[in-house]
Amino acid sequence: MDAARTAKRLGADEAMIIYRRDRASMPAHDFEADEAIEEGVKIKWLSTIKEIDQTTFKVEVMELDKDGRPQPTGEVETLEADALILAVGQDTDTGFLKDVPGVDLQRDGTVVVSNNMMTGHEGIFAGGDMVPSERSVTIAVGHGKKAARHIDAYLRGTRYDKAPKHPIIEHEKLHLWYQTHAPKCEQEHLPLVDRKNFDEILKGLSESEALFEARRCLSCGNCFECYGSCPEGAVIKLGKGNRYRYDYELCTGCAVCFEQCPCHAIEMVSEPGFAE
Repeated sequence: MDAARTAKRLGADEAMIIYRRDRASMPAHDFEADEAIEEGVKIKWLSTIKEIDQTTFKVEVMELDKDGRPQPTGEVETLEADALILAVGQDTDTGFLKDVPGVDLQRDGTVVVSNNMMTGHEGIFAGGDMVPSERSVTIAVGHGKKAARHIDAYLRGTRYDKAPKHPIIEHEKLHLWYQTHAPKCEQEHLPLVDRKNFDEILKGLSESEALFEARRCLSCGNCFECYGSCPEGAVIKLGKGNRYRYDYELCTGCAVCFEQCPCHAIEMVSEPGFAE
């Protein structure tokens, strides 16, 4: 989808996607196909390239079997094109690691790493598409962040130990003693005027809208200093950014602070020897 839409933006008179499966089986999002078609991209579903001869290539019609896999039908048509872009996915080039001692290369070209993102060869780290995991931008960014911490510790001769995560705060644990009314809104498509550029096609948020959306975040499980008051004066504000100090000599365990906290940053824990 990206390659075809980019070709149109770069001035191609016609761009066509040839895909061996049907629309329901494509890995792209459905809205991407809608946007591509809206921009003039043509899509030949259930088709695959069988033979290429310079600017002429033969395309065979496919059909899906009971397992959803495309199978050839023998029906062929001939197409002409100035350029053919093979956009069938990408793989990492890890062949240069095959002679590095200790590096465990898998059959699919990925590299085995330990919990600290280091390969079997000391000092060589890997992540993202190079290791066995989900292949997505978010996973790759997370691996980069994790690897950077371990690489930093390795270079310093120390060890990085990840801090324990806060417990997951589910919706039922939140104390929404106030209500916010913000209906879900779809991003507005900008008018289709000229697609020979790379301008945005979806309307973003204005500054005021972005600030409003950011303020709706409850930071579940983390204190963001929204506390009101304590009837005993046991919760002492230390100023913006400094949070609070608690005087447990004054605390009666009335749970007002717990009930006021909307994001469950305060826990009520029974002390041993006291009735609940």
